[in-house]
Amino acid sequence: MSIRDPARAMLVGTWRLVSAANVTDKGIVKDEPYGRNPTGFLTYTPDGRMMALVTWGERKPLSKGQFATPTEERAVAFSTSFGYAGTFTLSDNRVTHHIEAATIPNWVKTDFVRTITELQGDRVTLRTGRLAWDDGVQYAYQEVTWERVNSGRVEHLLLSTWPRSR
Repeated sequence: MSIRDPARAMLVGTWRLVSAANVTDKGIVKDEPYGRNPTGFLTYTPDGRMMALVTWGERKPLSKGQFATPTEERAVAFSTSFGYAGTFTLSDNRVTHHIEAATIPNWVKTDFVRTITELQGDRVTLRTGRLAWDDGVQYAYQEVTWERVNSGRVEHLLLSTWPRSR
């Protein structure tokens, strides 16, 4: 599949996490690497910016405010979510996220290359390269499927409530 400007236009928008799976070299699949019912969003803008946020499913609320919560609770919250933002570029069937800010400091000034395995209508599937996971297994890749968030209603509301010049 060749990704050119039409594909870039197809990527623009906000996408909601549908599924994720880690796959070993032997084809063994670990479903739900982010727990049951994770929440995630991936946004690509027309000017080449992007951001991603994923939170594991079934997270417990903090017992106190963000900074008053005990360190152990904050560590669990930190280890069950990630987010990053930067720019993106497309080349053939790969989208590269050029990280400028991230919840994981080591990710800043790095590139995350994702292979686009499907890009049709309101679905996009991205595949990572090799990764090590918290279960100690080295995976060949992670495949993540996203579904476009329908923003038509929001655009309509914004247009209908936007202040008009007199």
